[in-house]
Amino acid sequence: MNKLFLLLFILCTFNSFSQTTEEKDKDAIMSVLKAQRIAWSKNNIEKFMEGYWKSDSLKFYGVHGITSGWENTLERYEKSYPTEAHTGKLSYKINDITKISNEAYYVLGEYHIKREVGNADGIFMLIFKRIDGEWKIIADTSC
Repeated sequence: MNKLFLLLFILCTFNSFSQTTEEKDKDAIMSVLKAQRIAWSKNNIEKFMEGYWKSDSLKFYGVHGITSGWENTLERYEKSYPTEAHTGKLSYKINDITKISNEAYYVLGEYHIKREVGNADGIFMLIFKRIDGEWKIIADTSC
């Protein structure tokens, strides 16, 4: 009976630990998204880009096709959103965050930008990966 009790205790402890880890991961990902939202709304696209993996392997897929690499993605954002009137104020609605593996999640959501040149709304799917202890977007599909 004591062995059964010990086994149940260990299983419950392990299950609690994994849920806590997943919750911490999701909170960390939400922190990245919050920092991006704040940077965007201050028209600071370079700070916004800190949430992305600074690599030539970063992928962005939007209405104009695939953009590869951090520098190219930054250039794309700067060209599409050249002034504060274009960046406006960003808000998100996160619909789902799902674990892919211990080191990766995908995020499904909606974005809303209130701006002088006309509001913009759309949907996105982001793939986050833990890189060097930090959560970074490695792929972004937005439209």
